[in-house]
Amino acid sequence: MSWFKELWQNSREKGQYYELEAQKYLVTQGLTPIERNYYCPFGELDVIMKEGDTLVFIEVKFRKNNARGGANYALSPQKQARLKRSIYHYLAAKNLTNQALRIDYVAITGEASPNINWLKNVF
Repeated sequence: MSWFKELWQNSREKGQYYELEAQKYLVTQGLTPIERNYYCPFGELDVIMKEGDTLVFIEVKFRKNNARGGANYALSPQKQARLKRSIYHYLAAKNLTNQALRIDYVAITGEASPNINWLKNVF
């Protein structure tokens, strides 16, 4: 897929590519896709999946290398706060009450052969 990477026009396209890669990886781990790129006034939810009866909200971050901590350290406190508000918005908009949920983080580092690090229940 390296030819595709050369065609990226902006960071949104790059983000969507790696969100799809993360989703494909999580499907191999037994999760079921529900929705991608849910937008609301507070931000965006990258990937929403289910594992059993649990709704799983997945934040995906990509970094080319491990400089400054790489993708593993790219989830700032500000992003965490926006993510929480976006999840509350999603649950209210979908009228989901008493729903078991979890917030996971997928850190992808490297372009040639990306390393995928899936962290469950990050906060």
